[in-house]
Amino acid sequence: MLEVIEKGSASEAHPVPLLFVHGAWHAAWCWDENFLSFFADKGYRALALSFRGHGNSPSNKPLRSLSVSDYIEDVFSVADSLPTPPVTIGHSMGGLIVQKYLEKHPAPAGVLMTSIPPQGNLGNALRWIRESPSQFAKMTVTGKALPYINPPELARHRFFSSHTPEADVRKYAARLQEDSSRIGIDCLLLRLPRPRRVSTPILVLGAEEDGAHTREEIVATARAYSTEAEFFPGMGHNMMLEPGWMAVAERIDTWLGSRGL
Repeated sequence: MLEVIEKGSASEAHPVPLLFVHGAWHAAWCWDENFLSFFADKGYRALALSFRGHGNSPSNKPLRSLSVSDYIEDVFSVADSLPTPPVTIGHSMGGLIVQKYLEKHPAPAGVLMTSIPPQGNLGNALRWIRESPSQFAKMTVTGKALPYINPPELARHRFFSSHTPEADVRKYAARLQEDSSRIGIDCLLLRLPRPRRVSTPILVLGAEEDGAHTREEIVATARAYSTEAEFFPGMGHNMMLEPGWMAVAERIDTWLGSRGL
């Protein structure tokens, strides 16, 4: 059984559940810090899953071999257990998983937060190579990225803004975990989204101080889904954990409300 953290229940105002999908090196906990309670208090049923091999979710396959297909299956297994198709909300790599999921499983709405764009994660990888070629080489050889992700100074660079308190950076960095090396290849080349297959309305959100994806990449994501990207100033990649997280949550709530969800 996958780990699913759930808060709140459906209400007349918000009958459709929300399913939150985490990014690489994270788990359901990243949504439980702020977002799940916020949306539960607004009258939503809010759930966050941990992909297999993440958080408290078991895996019958080695972590390093887990693929985009495995993570899509995880999203489907949780979504299919609900009484009605959920709104799917994906962050970073989880945004790519949501895009792939929506190709075959239409939903009432989808939200992409600082998501990997439809053209894949090549841009982020090339920037990483330019910034620290030795780090990238070691990751490629060993298949392990965590040593270059969770030291607090590196976590701040990738996930947080200059405004995030150091205590928060250290607390969240300590919860990061290793992820699949296979998934990195999938997100570069092998399993890229096909926006033309997605009919679900999409809200695309970006962060002005995103250490993973550029403004141009977020704009390209929005263009692919025939919408416009919205950016939050003074915010880093982990929008659900940053000091300004509530503004992001309120924007999602307002957008869903405007759609009768």
